Formats: sequence, C-alpha cells, structure tokens
Amino acid sequence: MTDLHAAAAAVGLRRDWTDAAGRAQQVEDSVLAALLACLDTTPPEVPFLSITCGEPIHVPGGLTGTAGLTLEDGTARTLALGSDAIDVVGYHQLSVGRRRYTIAVAPARCPQPPERGWGVAVQIPSLRDGRASAYGDYGTLADAADAFGRAGATALAISPTHALFPADPSRFSPYAPSSRLYHNVMLADPSLIGAPFPAEASPDLIDWPSAGAARLAHLRQVYVANKVRVEAEVDAYEAENGPDLTAHARFDALHARLGGAGWPDWPAEYQDPNGPAVEKFAADHADDVSFFIFLQWLAGQGLASAQGSARSHMAIGLIADLAVGTDRAGSHGWSRREDLLTGVSIGAPPDPLGPDGQNWGISALDPYALQRSGFSPFINTVRTAVRHAGGLRIDHAIGLDRLWIVPDGATAADGAYLDMPGETLKNIVAIEAHRANAIVIAEDLGTVPPGLRADLSRRGMFGMRVLPFERDSDGQFIPPEQWDTDAIAMTGTHDTPTFVGWWQGRDLDWRARISGKPAPDAMQGRAEERASLWQALGGDGAPPAEPPLDNVLEAVAAAPSPLMILPLEDLLGLDEQPNLPGTVDEHPNWRRRMPGETGVLLDQAHTEHRLGLLARTKTV
Repeated sequence: MTDLHAAAAAVGLRRDWTDAAGRAQQVEDSVLAALLACLDTTPPEVPFLSITCGEPIHVPGGLTGTAGLTLEDGTARTLALGSDAIDVVGYHQLSVGRRRYTIAVAPARCPQPPERGWGVAVQIPSLRDGRASAYGDYGTLADAADAFGRAGATALAISPTHALFPADPSRFSPYAPSSRLYHNVMLADPSLIGAPFPAEASPDLIDWPSAGAARLAHLRQVYVANKVRVEAEVDAYEAENGPDLTAHARFDALHARLGGAGWPDWPAEYQDPNGPAVEKFAADHADDVSFFIFLQWLAGQGLASAQGSARSHMAIGLIADLAVGTDRAGSHGWSRREDLLTGVSIGAPPDPLGPDGQNWGISALDPYALQRSGFSPFINTVRTAVRHAGGLRIDHAIGLDRLWIVPDGATAADGAYLDMPGETLKNIVAIEAHRANAIVIAEDLGTVPPGLRADLSRRGMFGMRVLPFERDSDGQFIPPEQWDTDAIAMTGTHDTPTFVGWWQGRDLDWRARISGKPAPDAMQGRAEERASLWQALGGDGAPPAEPPLDNVLEAVAAAPSPLMILPLEDLLGLDEQPNLPGTVDEHPNWRRRMPGETGVLLDQAHTEHRLGLLARTKTV
C-alpha cells in the first residue's frame, strides 16, 4: 500500500469498491489525491458518541471505571463504563475524569405504522384546489390531505419542502435546496392569515420564473398589510429560532438585491456572513430581512395546518422528504459553509440507470465537520423535516453510510466513496423520529452497500420496494406477494415512469426525442418486460394492449408490507412522470400539474374504483 492509499483509507476514502453488477472497481490515484485535498480531518474538541438504549457505554481508548452522566434534562447520574447502560433517549453529556463527551442514545427501533394501510405520494406544486393558482401551496396541500384522509389513506408522502431561492424561482428543483434547515416560502399560503389569494393563471405546466416572481410580489403585499397584526407571533418565532434564522433571511434579502447564482457571485464584502458589509446591509434593509422571517413563519404555519388536516383522518399523516444535500451557492453554504464538503459534488457511480455516473451538482454535510460541531447541523436538519410530519423519507439513504463524491471539474465516474459516520447518523434519525412519533422510510435503491438493508430493518426503518426495480437475477419481475415485509411497497417514485407511461413506453419516447435517435431495441425490450410483469401479476397469455393498472394496484397493495404508497399519477392513471432523471430543460421536470382539484379527481368513477381496491386489499 502506498502512502497515498494509506492516507485515503485513514480518512474513509475507498480506493476499492463494487459496482451494481458485482464487479470490483478501483479509483485512480489522481482522484484520491484530489479528494484528499478537499478534506479537513481536524478532530473535535468534544467527541460525539452514540449508542442504543440498553447498550453499555464504551469510550475511546477502552477506559474503565466510573463516569458522570448529565442527562438532557439536567439529571445527574454515576455509572460504570463498559457495563452500565443508559435507558433515556436523547443527547447527554458524559464526563470521564477531565474528558468530556456528548453521547446520543437512540431507541432500539423507530416508530411503526399503527395499522396496515396505503398512502399517496404527491408533488405539492402539482396539486390543485378550488382556487385559480399558478401552482399548489401549503393550503392546497391541506385540502388534499383532507380529501385523501376522507378517502381512507393512512399517509400522504410529499415532495421536499426545503428552502429554495425565492429571488430566483427558476431554481425550482426540490432536491437542490438553498437550505434544509428552513422552509420553501414560495409555497406559503396567505389565506392562512386571512389575506387574499392572488388572481393567477392556472396552466397545465408551471412557469416557475414568472409564477414565482408574481407570488413573491403578492406575498410582499401581504406582509406589508399584516406585519403589525402578526408581529408578536413572528417575533416569538424569530426568538425561538435564533441567529441562524436571521442569517437565512439575510441571505434571501441579499440575493434579492444582488442577484447572481448565489453568494459566490456577490462582491467579496458580502460573501462573509459576519462581515461589516452584511451587518450594514441588514441594518439598512431591516424590513427586507423581516419580510423573509415573516415568510418562514407563515410557511411553518402552513405545514403545521396541513399536518393537522392530515392527522384529522390519517394514522400517520404527512411523510416529509429529506433531500440528500444542498446547493453550495445557497443559504447554508453562505452562512454555515464550514458544515459542507467543499471542492466536491455528490452523486452516484456508473450503474445500469446511469451508465456514465451521476453528478447532482450539490454538496453534503462534511463528516469531519459534523463531528467538530457535535452533529448539530444534521440534528437540526432532521428535526426540521419531521416537525410537521408523521413520517420521514430519506432520499438516497445510502448516503448515511457512504457518499459518492466527485472533485469539481471531474466527470461523475471519476469519484470515490467517502465513508460517513453511519451508526451515529442513523441513531440521530431514530432519536428525532422517536420524539416526533414519525415512521422512517430509507430510500435504499441503486448500489446498496452490503448489510445496509439488514441494519435498516433492525432499527425499524423501512426500505423501499419499487415495482420497476423488483426483479430476480435474470431480470424477471418478482411477484409483489414475495416482496420484503420490512419495506414500503410502491408502484413508482417521482423519478420513474408512471405505470401507464411505462407500459406505453412514454419514457422511451422522451429519451428518443431528447437524443434524436429512435430506440427500437429499447421498445422491444419493453415488450419483453411487459410480458414478464404480466406473468408476475398472475396474468394468462399475452399481456393486454391497455395498461393493466388495476391489476398492478391490487397486486402491490397485497404485498406483505405495512404500508403501500403510490404516486398520485398512478392512482389517476396518468402517463407523464414528474421528473425525468438526467434532464434539465429537455423535459418539464417539476412543472406538471394535476388535471383537476384533488377532491373532484377522487370522486371520479375510475378513481373511486381504485380506492376501493386499495381499501379492500391493503386493510385486510
């Protein structure tokens, strides 16, 4: 082993890895060297430990004897290292002589669904209600939650609600947020405080730059008209959330004034969040900063209202979605840039779904910075996500154990896996889920590390079994009745074709249109896949020409899972998907709207029939 290889191994950079096909791969030395240069491995002043309730405490170095324990509520105890256990969930302080440790104690298992049931996954902006609107908001979500709850749903999985870039609504991907610590204020509903809703066009495709700018201007009018009336509540919210909220609001106010793709494009004096230029700006534009604090408060109120609407009929309610990272040019990268990996982007190595690999163009929390900060950025991120939810879906949960990181300027294939403190991260998720009484769904698709699914199952975190991917070693579909019992059964996700679209080859049509090349082999392959799926569904003879949607819904609902989730697009039998991976402007990602308001759509005869199938099958 060379010095370079030893140095990489010491910091958790993996030179050797196994691809999705089981083939051994090796990272080039030049890639390892570039990634090593991006990591600051300075150790923490106060080490952070984590265990599960009932486990004895062990500290680094194998120290024995007695230790002082101060629980989160201030209660003091004395315990014996290596033998005594802690039975209180939370974040506690441990003293061993002059050494200090923070210790996170997780429950043995995450909360579980109280009953078998089904849920629907929705993209919030796609929803419609009785108002003419350019896109759906938290008020639309509350109406949809009420409608789905009355129809018998147990849960409503929603798109991420992380803070985006209100000053630049052209950046509307919910998976490339400015910050995961705050809300998407562009979805705030002014009617929640009795303010009028704007008169807007309601097209089938959202024009984000135009619609977002118009909505933000209207929200500013709402703020001006109501700020005195809600001042006490907003002030209390600001005091509760502290200087980090103020910094986020300053970022949004600065971005509205300075423009650009984010803080790296600003004049140097504004790139320091604690510098005198920013302080002067905040003083000179105090009302702008207050406006964005008001919007965060209003957005939080909207999410709370939506979860209240959901829980009035549902056992779980909203299932929030936690994106894997953030845009480095955003609020988190500006105000807390020490939290994030620098000089790299995260993505995925080459696999059958992405033969060239994937570079998502976003950054993630730095594992060494996490340890130095006592994991507070991750704790607060998860806590924010579950604050107004009964469940949490973790996008790319593989990233809890390892991240594929790519040096800036390199191709997606020229990356390497970086180990993450997975045991601690999963324990933190369990603690926050326990406190919120929220179930946890860990998206375990793609190149899954050995042992991850067993570890998730042991913790009571559900994996995802998604119809297009459930196949045997020969590529044949596995009947849903044989799927895992410790995973959520799903017909698809926001990144897969709808079932109708898949059956008809709509995704293949899009790929051919974008590439400009017909794909007869792909169409022939899809015909063979349809035959395989039809057989897995128990069908006789040749597969039907029309998509057997009802057969699929009934079969997936019968999977031995405690919860089935289907995209709203599948419940309605639509043929277009919300997002086509690997595209930016070539496909209308995150722009499609539903064909009608939710309550009306659920009252249609074919939808009522499918709801009946779900109720009869999943609740048995």
